[in-house]
Amino acid sequence: MSTSSLTLPGGNWTLGDLTVTRFGYGAMQLAGPWVMGPPADRQGALAVLRAAVDLGITHIDTSYAYGPRITNELIREALHPYPEALHLVTKVGATRDEQGGWPTARRPEDLRRQVHDNLESLRLDVLDLVNLRLGNAEGPQPGSLAEAFETLVDLQQQGLIRHLGVSNATEEQVSEARSIAPIVCVQNMYNLAHRNDDKLVDRLATDGVAYVPFFPLGGFSPLQSSALSAVAARLRSTPMSVALAWLLHRSPNILLIPGTSSTAHLRENIAGAGLSLSQADLTELDNIGR
Repeated sequence: MSTSSLTLPGGNWTLGDLTVTRFGYGAMQLAGPWVMGPPADRQGALAVLRAAVDLGITHIDTSYAYGPRITNELIREALHPYPEALHLVTKVGATRDEQGGWPTARRPEDLRRQVHDNLESLRLDVLDLVNLRLGNAEGPQPGSLAEAFETLVDLQQQGLIRHLGVSNATEEQVSEARSIAPIVCVQNMYNLAHRNDDKLVDRLATDGVAYVPFFPLGGFSPLQSSALSAVAARLRSTPMSVALAWLLHRSPNILLIPGTSSTAHLRENIAGAGLSLSQADLTELDNIGR
């Protein structure tokens, strides 16, 4: 399938003063196994990034922690100088250890270093959007984000960050962040089987704040996977395509960032997310997470 024959599904969304495609690209999978070290196929990774831009994607999600540094370096090599319409979104708040873990790093000095690391590795003077990663590998955890978020607000006031968001956050932490400074997005785990953020998605949509789900097929039980596969088979599609299409239908403020290291898979994801779902399909899919 040629790039010219694809149309990005979902249209656009505005993050503050940044207009991005609702169908974006997540760069995490470009690093090596367990998101550590270089990719097995560096040229292939560069090709995926260039294909994403050629296909019209204007929203790429990354982090200095991926690799670490690896995905940022690949993005810079493939795309710098960046097209004016392209917006890079990164996150801070976690680092990597030698075992491939994701220890938290949310002290003010940690966050300042991570922001400068992202600026340097991406070769940017200002970051379009920085998400504060909260919680841990098990998911969101309760607790105040004030000190960490205020550090990012200070860096924003210095002109190093345009817009702020939060990731892996509880609903209370989202509210706390918004009481400190405006945010333009929330990036949490959410999919057909994990609907804990349903009310948050709707509230943010009303307020014009984007919701960016990760793991569109993560954490499904065997029964839920079977139900999704049955719908996909009936629609002559794939479970991933149906899951992505459902997310775009779910709410206009949902932005997608599926990742892949394959240009063919990237095109499949774009085509799949544009799958037409009837009201009967949507009703059946909604029941998977209930």
